[in-house]
Amino acid sequence: MTEHIAPLSNPDGSLLLRELDHRIKNELTSAICAVSAKAVQSDSVAVKAALLDVVDFLHQWADVHRALRMPDQGRLTDAARYLQQLCFAMTKYRLDCLAIRVLFSSDDLRLEGERCWKLGLIVSELLTNVARHVQFDVRHPELRVKLLLAGNVVKCGVSDNGSAPEPIRRGRGLTIVGELASSLGGRVHTSCVAAGASFLLTFPLTEVELHAAGRTHLVQPKRRKVRQPRRLEAPT
Repeated sequence: MTEHIAPLSNPDGSLLLRELDHRIKNELTSAICAVSAKAVQSDSVAVKAALLDVVDFLHQWADVHRALRMPDQGRLTDAARYLQQLCFAMTKYRLDCLAIRVLFSSDDLRLEGERCWKLGLIVSELLTNVARHVQFDVRHPELRVKLLLAGNVVKCGVSDNGSAPEPIRRGRGLTIVGELASSLGGRVHTSCVAAGASFLLTFPLTEVELHAAGRTHLVQPKRRKVRQPRRLEAPT
């Protein structure tokens, strides 16, 4: 079954998003400090350990939020590195505890800052959906994230080898994914089969991005573009 996720209009709110980002960072820092202080004050080993687990969880959440920062809009962003760091943070925060490994592969690709950020938001939402809804009956639960460049079109796929308890429905999360895809000039298709579900985002490069892609190809003609799938490691 294949379904197109219908987009809705989404007004520009860059200023409000920067303010929200600032508030979330401050609130996370305050929460980490407050829980850490309670852990230090507690005389119970069990309570102290539980509170420190919460602190660790909050740090992982902060890492995801940091990975989803909006890049500098004044220059092109390495989309492969951006997504790799995001997938690593999401793995630590949501997927490691479920024993789901993530295999990431990507072509060399530079995107405008805001467009790279929107791509990251889409991938983050899709990974979150897998963590919340997909059931894995196989011995090795696995997620694959692929970022490919086909001519002047970007293709980003997120697939799993699990099964959803019910057919994929357009909730608020997938509606937002559709809106973000539309703002990139693209769309998202979903496919649900016995071997697992997959999402494919496609969108065209802008003139600036297309020029950068052509320049990279000319400067590095011998470089192998596709990175082989691998288990995520800490980015350096």
